[in-house]
Amino acid sequence: MGKSGWFTRLKEGLDKTRQNLSHKVDEMIKYYRDIDDEFYEDLEEILIMADVGVNTTTEIMEYIREYVDREKIGTPDKIKDVLKEKIIEILQPEIQSKITYPSVVLVVGVNGVGKTTTIGKLASRYKNDGKKVLIAAGDTFRAAAAEQLEIWGQRAEVPVIKHEEGSDPAAVIYDAIQAAKSRNVDVLICDTAGRLHNKKNLMNELAKINRVIEREYGEAHKEVLLVLDATTGQNAISQAKLFKDIVGITGIVLTKLDGTAKGGVVIAVKSELDVPIRYIGVGEGVEDLQPFDAEAFVNALFD
Repeated sequence: MGKSGWFTRLKEGLDKTRQNLSHKVDEMIKYYRDIDDEFYEDLEEILIMADVGVNTTTEIMEYIREYVDREKIGTPDKIKDVLKEKIIEILQPEIQSKITYPSVVLVVGVNGVGKTTTIGKLASRYKNDGKKVLIAAGDTFRAAAAEQLEIWGQRAEVPVIKHEEGSDPAAVIYDAIQAAKSRNVDVLICDTAGRLHNKKNLMNELAKINRVIEREYGEAHKEVLLVLDATTGQNAISQAKLFKDIVGITGIVLTKLDGTAKGGVVIAVKSELDVPIRYIGVGEGVEDLQPFDAEAFVNALFD
């Protein structure tokens, strides 16, 4: 898919959020002749309703008020551009250190967020980039998790290392690391369990997997990607905070942006966690998971 094709998909995927955010800002700008307290209150409400979050909305509003005072802007017609600039600034990632190979990508997240499909799509991306890829089916607790991964593996022509249901996840990761070394694999993608009802078990499990990776594959570049479902809005942020505490995430994948009016959560997640958004998903197809581009995202959201 070319850049213009992806941008079209992105715009389509963000349609519900655009109705909830950009269109309402447009209507408000037409309605108000002057920038007054009521204008600010309405803008604040629009941002919160789009799931930008209270803390992030406060930061944005402070920036806009300061800008308006400094530049002595009296009418609202420039506010949309100021808003876009601020959101791009929030979303821009830090300069990322170059990924080296071999690389191990630990994929974490609660059940139901789209972890399995994300792993399948990532495997396809790496494979299409000419990398040798291996998948480890480390979620041994969810029924049929390994089988679903195998289907994605077959589609991407990527082998999957799995054990029997209910077996020790760290043992699967151990075996996958040995296989990755012996087969000279570039990227090992590891699935993990996503049960949140027992936080202590999940924490122990992920800590154990981390120790196995450090001990057995210390030379590999390590990424920990957290998969979040954008349709859950602010709930995604509380999930992210928990996983950040448990396992120290290096990047975020936001899925299901095509089905939500809560796309503002993208801004809240980056602002509140200060973890870069690496990929976003705007559909079911393999090509619908793409590296995150702050400027393209904001343009698709507001244009």
